[in-house]
Amino acid sequence: MTSQTTDHRAPVRTERHGDILVIVSDSPPVNALSAAVRDGLEAAIKEGAADASIAAMVLRCDGRTFFAGADIGEFGKPLTGVPLPTLIDMIEASPTPVVAAIHGTALGGGCEVALGCHYRVAVPSAKLGTPEVKLGLLPGAGGTQRLPRVIGIAAALEMIVLGNPVSAKAAAAAGLLDRVVGEGTLEGDAIAFAREVAGKRPIPRVRDRHIEPDPAAVDAFREAHGRKLRGFDAPGACIACVVAAGEKPFEEGVAFEREQFMALMNGTQSAAQRHIFFAERQAAKIDGVDPATPLRPVRHVGVIGAGTMGGGIAMNFLSAGIAVTIVEMQQDALNRGIGVMRRNYEASAAKGRIPADAPDKAMGLLTPSLSLDALAGCDLVIEAVYEEMSVKKELFGKLDAIVRPGAILASNTSYLNIDEIAAATKRPGDVLGMHFFSPANVMKLLEVVRGAQTSPDVLATVMALAKKIRKVAVVAGVCHGFIGNRMLMPRQVEANKLLIEGATPEQIDRVHVAFGMPMGPFQMADLAGVDIGWHRDPTRIENIRDALAAEGRWGQKKGAGFYDYDENRTPAPSPRVAEIIDDFRAREGASPREISDEEIVARTLYTMVNEGALILEEGMAQRASDIDVVWIYGYGWPVYRGGPMFWAKTEGVDKVVAGLERYGFPVAKTLRNGEALK
Repeated sequence: MTSQTTDHRAPVRTERHGDILVIVSDSPPVNALSAAVRDGLEAAIKEGAADASIAAMVLRCDGRTFFAGADIGEFGKPLTGVPLPTLIDMIEASPTPVVAAIHGTALGGGCEVALGCHYRVAVPSAKLGTPEVKLGLLPGAGGTQRLPRVIGIAAALEMIVLGNPVSAKAAAAAGLLDRVVGEGTLEGDAIAFAREVAGKRPIPRVRDRHIEPDPAAVDAFREAHGRKLRGFDAPGACIACVVAAGEKPFEEGVAFEREQFMALMNGTQSAAQRHIFFAERQAAKIDGVDPATPLRPVRHVGVIGAGTMGGGIAMNFLSAGIAVTIVEMQQDALNRGIGVMRRNYEASAAKGRIPADAPDKAMGLLTPSLSLDALAGCDLVIEAVYEEMSVKKELFGKLDAIVRPGAILASNTSYLNIDEIAAATKRPGDVLGMHFFSPANVMKLLEVVRGAQTSPDVLATVMALAKKIRKVAVVAGVCHGFIGNRMLMPRQVEANKLLIEGATPEQIDRVHVAFGMPMGPFQMADLAGVDIGWHRDPTRIENIRDALAAEGRWGQKKGAGFYDYDENRTPAPSPRVAEIIDDFRAREGASPREISDEEIVARTLYTMVNEGALILEEGMAQRASDIDVVWIYGYGWPVYRGGPMFWAKTEGVDKVVAGLERYGFPVAKTLRNGEALK
């Protein structure tokens, strides 16, 4: 017989099933371990432990998931309620066995709660993980000490340091779960399992397990992942804690974990990563548009251009199960583009990243065509053609006459004026920019450019669609380069000036890589192609890039750009590039001087921050955190620095302003007064 013993409105209630007490958390949307939930769990565990008629307890959650982690909103605030480590210790110390019944995700603190329970069962679709490292933290409630004791050092490093969840099947194989139960019968199966184990003594407690050190596993992990983790503080602290689990008694290991956790929590990197966590969610909110605005249906998308960008754009929609018609001008270009798309899918399937049948399913949704007329019935059409205003205006004029009324027309332009493009149609309210980043099927960022006449429902529809195709979308206003490329321009201008004044490409790139960028400005130019945007006249040499392009030094694809490359595309400083730079210095009467790393930072990075402040002043970005999201997801800005605007705040307004003034840059008003960094 089932009876309820606590208020249904409370976040935690208990239900009696004979001699089994079921403790239920019901705290939507994800059962975060807030103070109220922790206090409720403490009371429920005490209730079960004090009742001699209770043989065992089952801990489960209502809603879509088990505890999906700590309440991140409590971070940095004074602690209220029972601390999570204390609660987990109390669960583990219970004289009555506790079974965790898991569905959805048991993440972070949720996984640590499960580890504090004496047994763990889960449905097949469940996932368990410790993703704290992605917020610059580590599992701080005993997780770094309990998890290795359950699954071993090597497997614990994978889960804790990389932060990726594992499936119920993998968790069971590793020993993290005692049983995988029915998908739709979790509570009943968990109660039955609790009765099976109720009488077993001693009660198994993870803290009592012994684990041997495994230095070989630690060395192998560092060798495999060291490069990817470079620059981050949290992974090293996670590794140190897992190592401590094999070398220290449990209580000493927990004390070490707490010390490491607090150092990370109070550090700049975790603050930066938590900032981006919230910034990404804030970016989805559109100023001036009612969240309840009805959306336009998008069931069929048209893409114009089957090249690298167009094909990548199409793949985003195909992967989300949305039909795509792709249009090219020539059959060979169309065939080539479709072939690349299929090979990309098949490569992902071969690596196990997508199911084996996914390539056929995705490509089955694709309709190729050589005629714009094939786009007539599409709900959204995105062009990815040559970056030339006259070309785009002519195309949009044609689309206006072909595509059905009410359909959305989007340009993938990187720089051009969306309002001018929209003016080529009789429906400017249906036009906006959708700036994907290359490779479009991989990069997460999507700049959604709101034109002067873009309708609110068009903007809201595209922002919602971005989430469906797994993009992080940011609203931008109409200006040259929008947010990301506009901020890139002062960096490029100053980097080129620094070459004339005495710096080398390798010095400037080294400073950016040491900062945490994946590559410097000249490495990026070589990767993208030195010839991109070149006027194609080898007799017209106005700058260093023109000179390189005129000699066929187009970057990695030609084996020569700002660097020389071997057959493995390994870069080396180029004597020829040094000669070209010297020629330009002579032409401009410049004598090379010593350039400090500090000057490179001020002139290439502080200028970006200043441009970001101007973007905010002009209303081209909704908020400073949106700018940070653009640079994290579109340009490889190190997430542990939180984006350019957050980083400038950690540098200090006075330091940034002084650096700009030292080199003669006019400072944006909202940067000088600190408004741009709020």
